[in-house]
This record gives sequence, structure tokens and C-alpha cells, in this order.
Amino acid sequence: MGDLVNLRRARKDRDRRHREDEAAENRAKFGRSKVEKLTAKAQDALETRRLDGHLIESPADPGSPPDSST
Repeated sequence: MGDLVNLRRARKDRDRRHREDEAAENRAKFGRSKVEKLTAKAQDALETRRLDGHLIESPADPGSPPDSST
């Protein structure tokens, strides 16, 4: 004869495994120290400044023809 399975216990075990998996994902995603977060933020700011420094200024309205009234 097969083993008896308590469905309530099986459901609780399944839910517990799901919560543990989700917690592991969150630890990997959000589990950084304050120094790591500040370093990443500073790196992003540096990259943004470098990118903006290479920006070529465009006319005020790129769709309009050049002003030839003078």
C-alpha cells in the first residue's frame, strides 16, 4: 500500500519552499552593503557625466528649417 500524504502538510511545505526561493532571490537582488550601494551610485553618476559631456547640442527645434529671414 502507498504512503499516506497529509495534503495540508504538503501544501504548507510547498508554500514554505516557494517563500524560501523568493527570499533567496531577494537576498541576491537587494542584499548589498551600504558601501556597495554608494559605489554603484557613484559609478552611475560618473558614467552619466561622461556621456553628457559627449553630447552634441542640437537646435532648439530640430523639425524647423534654419532661420533665413536676415
